[in-house]
Amino acid sequence: MIDIALVGTGGMMPLPNRFLSSMLCRVNGSLILFDCGEGTQVSLRLLGWGFKQIDIICFTHFHGDHISGLPGLLLTMANADRTEPLTLIGPQGLASVVNSLCVIARDLPFPIEFMEWETNTEHSYSPDEMLILKALPVNHRTPCFAYSVDLLRRGKFDPHRASELEIPVKFWGELQKQNDKKIVYNDKTFTSDMVMGAPRKGLKVVFCTDTRPTAALPAFAENADLFICEGLYGEDDLQEKAAKRKHMIFREAAELAKKANARELWLTHYSPSLPDPYNYLANATKIFPATKAGKDRMIKTLKFEG
Repeated sequence: MIDIALVGTGGMMPLPNRFLSSMLCRVNGSLILFDCGEGTQVSLRLLGWGFKQIDIICFTHFHGDHISGLPGLLLTMANADRTEPLTLIGPQGLASVVNSLCVIARDLPFPIEFMEWETNTEHSYSPDEMLILKALPVNHRTPCFAYSVDLLRRGKFDPHRASELEIPVKFWGELQKQNDKKIVYNDKTFTSDMVMGAPRKGLKVVFCTDTRPTAALPAFAENADLFICEGLYGEDDLQEKAAKRKHMIFREAAELAKKANARELWLTHYSPSLPDPYNYLANATKIFPATKAGKDRMIKTLKFEG
């Protein structure tokens, strides 16, 4: 299962009740944070999921409202006696930007490992064999990524087949845990594919902010269980203004979700001039009914089917 929390839903500047756009994902005992603007750690504190367990931080791009909260967060993690490495992922130039910001966060007790990705192609990274992080270049005023989190699901174990093959019960657990597991016993070789069915439907979450709609986005978000997408403005008549700033309005996010056949859409990254997104939610729901106006610390647990 995957736990998702919108840490902040604001764009450009934080408001008293709306921190800057950020998302936290809890999966396989680890926390993955997406973006870290001003006020992120305040909202994380209110959320209560912890800081020390954050293993990866993914940055969509390097505008201040998406990365300026990082030095304070790193210091908080340091004060929690963290010593484990922290992985930072983002567009090329990430190390230079972070090192400049961290002039005020020196001598951290944990190493930072950078993964800088070119912004002219898709990328993927697997923290473990069942989890895949993917990045898609999108269309903003600066190099920017949309991200997806894919939690894979192994096929179903067939105990009858295992018995027919005379595989000792003590090995069943090992064959279920690893897709490529091989066990040699009494001159016989047993592998996972002998007793495991075809992979089952997993879980998929997509986080997309600060971009115009692109041709590649629907395929990237295809069949997402949760599609989190920016809607800088709610009004349809502000589409031209959003386009000039390389952003989206509610209607455009809904159109992407519909094309992607997503299960649910959460809007985020609202303009400070949009005090109440609920007033314009109908502009999205008339196109994609399963749309919700995201709010800070909104939470959802995604579970495997069946």
